[in-house]
Amino acid sequence: MKPLPERITGLRQIASQYDALLCDVWGVIHNGHQPFTTSVAALVEFRAKQGPVVLITNSPRPSSQIPAQFEHVGVGLNCFDAIITSGDATRAALQARAPGPVYILGPARDLPLYDGLGLDAVAIEDAKFISCTGLVYDRDETPDDYQELLAQALALGLPMVCANPDIEVMIGNQRVWCGGALAQMYAQLGGEVQYAGKPHQPIYDLCFAAITELTGKAVDKTRVLAIGDGIGTDIAGAESAGIDSLFVATGIHASALDETGTLNTEQLARDLAAQNTKARYGASGLVW
Repeated sequence: MKPLPERITGLRQIASQYDALLCDVWGVIHNGHQPFTTSVAALVEFRAKQGPVVLITNSPRPSSQIPAQFEHVGVGLNCFDAIITSGDATRAALQARAPGPVYILGPARDLPLYDGLGLDAVAIEDAKFISCTGLVYDRDETPDDYQELLAQALALGLPMVCANPDIEVMIGNQRVWCGGALAQMYAQLGGEVQYAGKPHQPIYDLCFAAITELTGKAVDKTRVLAIGDGIGTDIAGAESAGIDSLFVATGIHASALDETGTLNTEQLARDLAAQNTKARYGASGLVW
């Protein structure tokens, strides 16, 4: 049995053990409508006292677009040193397939992902592969709405590149399906799926390169901590990448909190075991 996570009440308790943070965005720093002010403050403190903060997000957009999103939500830009997105990691996978025809599956807001890649958006019957960033109308649809489309893609033998491996996120109090849900369904049908975001290695390679650039030295993985609310993405990805992780119950796994709002480490351990992963630490939220 994997060990119980150590429950902490503040990042300050463990900060001295780490020289850099990889911090998730959605569900840790904000919920799509408003910032989590204690989380932002904790990252600011870590930067001042310990070292760089690299934000690691499964957003399918290029990282250059995230600061504008922060300003819209109300997140200050002084809580990070660099941002790496699943979109950044996915562009390399898309570039390897360019030039050529692609069926683009996702909302219009994600189209900047394809800028400058030389890919031609076409109808599914004319495509060589699918690029999936999410559901087209993600506030109103579910993956079941795409069964016919995915069956057609499977019959055509199209591989899928998934730019957002998240299954779901919380937008305010609404649970919203993400691209990972469609990719999971496609894989279950027998389709070929390629990922680059969390929990897969390409996005972590970009993060470690960013830390090296920021610090001017090789990354010591024993001195890097990942923070996230997603067990199958943030926590599993950290374990696979060989770094410690801190789970925070501010997002999709708030079920790990008891009725008083305190983290139940035994419930968290069960949730982690269900996805065959472990976290070194757990907290009800991210505070300094």
